[in-house]
Amino acid sequence: MPEATENVTPKYDPEELGFDPDALREKYRAERDKRLRPDGNDQYLEVNGEFAHLVDDPYVAPGFTREPLHDEVEVVVIGAGFGGLLAGARLHEAGVRDIRLIERGGDVGGTWYWNRYPGAQCDIESYIYLPLLEEVGYIPKEKYSFAPEILAHASAIAEKYDLYDGACFQTEVTAMEWDEASSRWIISTNRGDRMKARFVCMANGPLNRPKLPGIAGIETFKGHTFHTSRWDYDYTGGSSSGDLTGLTDKRIGIIGTGATAVQCVPYLGQYAKQLYVFQRTPSSIDVRGNKPTDSEWVAGLEPGWHQHRMENFNTLVSGGIADEDLVRDGWTDIIRNLLLIVRNEDEPDLSPEALGQKMEVADFQKMEQIRARANELVDDPQTADALKPWYRQFCKRPCFHDDYLPTFNLPNVELIDTHGKGVDRVTETGIVVGDTEYEIDCLILATGFEVGTDYTRRAGYDIVGRGGVRLSEKWADGMRTLHGMHGHGFPNCFIMSPAQAGFTANFPHLLNEQSTHIAYIVKTCAESNYRVVEATQDAEDEWVETISRLNRRARKFLESCTPGYYNNEGKPGERNGQNAPFGGGSMAFFALLKEWRAEGNMNGLETQ
Repeated sequence: MPEATENVTPKYDPEELGFDPDALREKYRAERDKRLRPDGNDQYLEVNGEFAHLVDDPYVAPGFTREPLHDEVEVVVIGAGFGGLLAGARLHEAGVRDIRLIERGGDVGGTWYWNRYPGAQCDIESYIYLPLLEEVGYIPKEKYSFAPEILAHASAIAEKYDLYDGACFQTEVTAMEWDEASSRWIISTNRGDRMKARFVCMANGPLNRPKLPGIAGIETFKGHTFHTSRWDYDYTGGSSSGDLTGLTDKRIGIIGTGATAVQCVPYLGQYAKQLYVFQRTPSSIDVRGNKPTDSEWVAGLEPGWHQHRMENFNTLVSGGIADEDLVRDGWTDIIRNLLLIVRNEDEPDLSPEALGQKMEVADFQKMEQIRARANELVDDPQTADALKPWYRQFCKRPCFHDDYLPTFNLPNVELIDTHGKGVDRVTETGIVVGDTEYEIDCLILATGFEVGTDYTRRAGYDIVGRGGVRLSEKWADGMRTLHGMHGHGFPNCFIMSPAQAGFTANFPHLLNEQSTHIAYIVKTCAESNYRVVEATQDAEDEWVETISRLNRRARKFLESCTPGYYNNEGKPGERNGQNAPFGGGSMAFFALLKEWRAEGNMNGLETQ
């Protein structure tokens, strides 16, 4: 995570740069302050009660039933997204065959099972985003794959590693409790299951529970409503590729302007009678530049290319230096700007402080390009100005699209900029911003998923460990783990999460590293006849202190950012740095895990 820089060295002349760094910092602060809210994450509603229907699965036939299971398996993997699939695959490669996936959806895919909205597409290059490409023997069709191809690849992974065998779909875990007598986890579900597992891998994923904006009156709206992760094609018509003919006589309001809205708004604008896009904070919209896969490039790939390409990308977006930029996209563009600054200096200062200043200038340059792009593509100057993001690029997840900005040139599309305040209220017939009510027939919630809420709330169940201690109780003041994966008092349980681990923009890369690590530990336990493996209290305490210490520097940057899920909605200090990723960077974290395995002594874990 970049650090905030108070002063930039005088040699950066505003006239040469084309912008004034001091003025930009002040503008960024002012825009951040407009969006700070005292309620933080509490501004979002939990999806239950009268809103429970918004998370129903529209992709399966109703009425599914099956007989409850009361059996025992070696490993239960909770979640069948990329995390669960990677865990299953690496365990399978390590010789573990008795694996059961438990998934609330009707199939594998996780986020890509739920996100079937029109235009859904990965924003990380597909050649590094899709996991296990070499193992499955697949090359994506395009640089940035669309959702149907990604979902099909998830299914191919499950097929290759026999993960469909014994899988429990349309099943939600409701309780999980450690049984000391048998050294097994007892897992209960909404299907009446009460199964035992020697090991449990928690691959719930950070993007699995839709969040709703706590807007006054939202429960009173009498029109049609759905969340983008449960797209209602019965209402809109069409499919993920478009043709939303059901909207030609409809007035649509969409709340949210993050990655999901950026991808589906062009389709809504093409078909809706009227589209209102309600914006609190504009996204950074860079060039997408999607293109078909080059067959000559594919022919030249050598074994190991996938891991090498992932590491190259991750090094660059983490602020490191590589001899070559293999991906060359908007994610790595800041590093190219940084290298240009360094190369133009006769005697470059490469101290951490100086590099931080240079990185800030490179970031400013990139965001100036992003804001200029709004001017180029949007006809109305006032709308173009409202669509300009005023923050450092990685304060929010950057977006990439070639059609989003031009959509606001259509006569039936209107941007409703709330100037950082958000929507005021919802009525029976529309949405109110200031003194104006916008009457709509359908409200679409592109409000994303819960990220900063408590882990057990997002999981949908609590975990009861040794002595009846609940995970929610243990983590009441912040997450406590070793390496982000183990918890003292919760033996034989592995957590797959970016918290206290190595955050990377290419999330499947982290999931792969965690899966490799978990498979190593499970295999070691099998070979050494260990019944139980658990983090020691000392190792856990030391890791928590490491996380907190390293993230004190990152907190300064996060506090300077506009509110979002990266900085706990503008309140990074409330988590005391404990729930943050490893502050040394993902590459250092991956290296740390690799060295730990190479030592071969299970350091920090007690076994019996």
